[in-house]
Amino acid sequence: MAVPKSKVSKQRRNTRASSNSKLTAPTLVECPNCHAMTRSHRVCSKCGYYDGVKVVEQKEKKAD
Repeated sequence: MAVPKSKVSKQRRNTRASSNSKLTAPTLVECPNCHAMTRSHRVCSKCGYYDGVKVVEQKEKKAD
């Protein structure tokens, strides 16, 4: 079993995880069909179009 040779300081220990905390928000682009904000290179969740072609058929919501 591995045993550390010396104590690891709090700063050194906490620095290891700090590099993973630099997250950025995803880049959003406007859908050319319905003008909703979507992530680039993905099918639009509002209208189902990608690159000017209807790819996904949207389900209609039932009004009760």
